[in-house]
Amino acid sequence: MAEDLKQMYKTVMDDHFTPSMEITFVDNGKRQTLFYEKVSWTIDGVQKGLRYGENPGQEAALYRLVNGNLILGSTQTIKHGKYLVSDIELLQSGKHPGKTNLTDADNALNILRYFSTNPAVVIVKHNNPCGVAIADTLERAYHKAYMADRVAAFGGCIALNRSIDKATAQAIAQQYAEVVVAPDFEDGVLDILGSRKNLRVIRIDNIHKLQTFIGERFVDFKSLIDGGIVAQLSFSPITLSKDDMKIAQSEYKGKVYRVNREPTEQEYQDMLFGWLVESGITSNSVIYVKDGVTVGIGTGEQDRVGVAEIAVDKAYRKLMDRYAFERYQTPFNILEDPEKIAKIKADVEAQKGGLIGSTMVSDAFFPFRDGIDVGLRQGVKSIIQPGGSMNDFEVINACNENGATMVYTGQRSFKH
Repeated sequence: MAEDLKQMYKTVMDDHFTPSMEITFVDNGKRQTLFYEKVSWTIDGVQKGLRYGENPGQEAALYRLVNGNLILGSTQTIKHGKYLVSDIELLQSGKHPGKTNLTDADNALNILRYFSTNPAVVIVKHNNPCGVAIADTLERAYHKAYMADRVAAFGGCIALNRSIDKATAQAIAQQYAEVVVAPDFEDGVLDILGSRKNLRVIRIDNIHKLQTFIGERFVDFKSLIDGGIVAQLSFSPITLSKDDMKIAQSEYKGKVYRVNREPTEQEYQDMLFGWLVESGITSNSVIYVKDGVTVGIGTGEQDRVGVAEIAVDKAYRKLMDRYAFERYQTPFNILEDPEKIAKIKADVEAQKGGLIGSTMVSDAFFPFRDGIDVGLRQGVKSIIQPGGSMNDFEVINACNENGATMVYTGQRSFKH
């Protein structure tokens, strides 16, 4: 049976999608058409497209926009020829990319575009980030992002916004990853990464221009079970600096409620960092960040209290694993020494999973204070969220009771 499964993963290599595609929008006889061509790569002398879709047995194809411009109302979508993920250069492939490899890379770049000022690393697994970090060097950013969730990073997609140096490459080569995406690679780096034979190494030169994609819109298509299509304009965060944030304030029954404390400069930095990371996370989500790195990420849950609790649980478990790995080079879940286990648990509990002084980020408002209380009990001291709940006054009171500060973005950040 195991051999049959292995063979299944090897055999679905080709697709029957057409070499080109057109999508036309029609309004009173006026036609706007987008023209696409299918992307393929030469691998071992053979032209190949996507390996398969989300699962073996699902054919898939990647198309790049080659002509046509689309204007919807006052919004003009991304022009043809402005390529990013759809124009990748495979430097090492082993196995050529599948659909999930490209969508993971795409969402990693979706987040990475907001952090051009500093070396930044985004590690994505199953289309959600498991570790995101900024730092003064690329190696340090990678280490922070990787250790934020070392377990989930296994087999993930690593995207970096600087040319990969040897020190960073050596750190990456010690782990198992599916994809590495970067703007360039210093001399000798490909030899280092080549020790991982099935690692897909992708160069995207336009990562240097990622910030030019901020605010750019495209038409986002979602196909329905009956073949119908929902079309929407892509999400674009409007909060891009601390000047775009509003100190939390609300009026209830004629009384004005306001947080007592304004954020510190570091809190502003973490709130902005967390909010921009949040834009690439499946909703319903709550995350915690501190000092330019994710601490706990809760994704895709049905209730806001539950996802806040999941993110706390992750923060505790990931920190226990980090300590076990750093101290004993052993994952926490296979650590056997009772004294070592007890010591790690005590240290993590004392630090509340690394959440003391962290920032809590929510992609939608808190309908009641119970969601925000989850973070405040762990020592969260700053919160960023859209605001706009009828019970915002409750949430403000919760902040003031705990010496925490809070800002509103005025914009929901759902991603389905």
